Amino acid sequence: MDFVDARRKSQFPRKILLAAGFITLFIFVFKNSSSFSGGSGKFSQHEPGVTHVLVTGGAGYIGSHATLRLLKDSYRVTIVDNLSRGNLGAVKVLQELFPEPGRLQFIYADLGDAAAVDKIFSGNAFDAVMHFAAVAYVGESTAEPLRYYHNITSNTLLLVKAMAAHGVKTLIYSSTCATYGEPEKMPITEDTPQVPINPYGKAKKMAEDIILDFSKTSDMAVMILRYFNVIGSDPDGWLGEAPRPELREQGRISGACFDAARGIIPGLKVRGTDYKTSDGTCIRDYIDVTDLIDAHVKALAHATPGKVGIYNVGTGKGSSVKEFVEACKKATGVDIKVEYLARRPGDYAEVFSDPSKVNRELGWSAKYNLQDSLSIAWKWQKAHRNGYSN
Repeated sequence: MDFVDARRKSQFPRKILLAAGFITLFIFVFKNSSSFSGGSGKFSQHEPGVTHVLVTGGAGYIGSHATLRLLKDSYRVTIVDNLSRGNLGAVKVLQELFPEPGRLQFIYADLGDAAAVDKIFSGNAFDAVMHFAAVAYVGESTAEPLRYYHNITSNTLLLVKAMAAHGVKTLIYSSTCATYGEPEKMPITEDTPQVPINPYGKAKKMAEDIILDFSKTSDMAVMILRYFNVIGSDPDGWLGEAPRPELREQGRISGACFDAARGIIPGLKVRGTDYKTSDGTCIRDYIDVTDLIDAHVKALAHATPGKVGIYNVGTGKGSSVKEFVEACKKATGVDIKVEYLARRPGDYAEVFSDPSKVNRELGWSAKYNLQDSLSIAWKWQKAHRNGYSN
């Protein structure tokens, strides 16, 4: 959790009120959830025909969408999240949608706490793990590298050790294209050399190495999905992207575009206009969160004991930041003010995927284009001006 700087006395009462509100909501969710526990009843027993999936970081943007899809597909789900980046409001939505006993439970815990992780595995009968939990901002990683190595690499090590100790043999690891760094040629394939250029990408690659090295000594089923820039929201309107206000400067460009369109911030800041690309701005492969989660669920279905699958999950098409901004203007109907700034440390000029392997082996392909994703996400943003608070 964020600490309060005692020197900022003028904001102290407001932060107390915010904290009180958060705790009240925290208690409300737990008291009104028939399925919150540290591991009891149906969650502590393997049940024929039911797959129990631990979703780490399941209160976050991507993890919550994964939880929704798994529950729709009749999986049993346990979310573990320390709420440092996740959103309790998303958990509440999921619990209200799936209130039946034995469907969903939420455990508040930090994956960096080895004793807590061991207790969670001891008290629950997991069949598989989808590992999303991670801090994930490139700029922040260059400013706080040790935090990233601890949160991503060290925490993944503890998680894999717990899986090994408790006989959980299926892992779906949510990785990133940042492990490739800035390749010499496009598109990126799974055989593209991994030469990450920022601590976020380096920490993720180290976590991959831990998983891969361990897999050589076990019969664990491993699927590693390296995905690109995530946008969009649940097309049914239940979930969306709602970063904490203090993280807006670090967040995804989609969130910044929507904040600018709603007048929450005066305009959009585009960092870097001198890259060797067609218009000078970065080129990225933007993938819809619903498509991304579909790839994770297909990976879970295809996971095979003793085998490792590594897949790039993207559209196969790059769009520049300027193109993204124009698409966002069209989706929102707002002529967003744009300010062009110097490059952000740790960024790279161009990345987009070759998704042919995941198409071929998992039968997956992206269904949403950039304009559709932004239009769907904008509907959620307009209906949730204050995130999950309204």
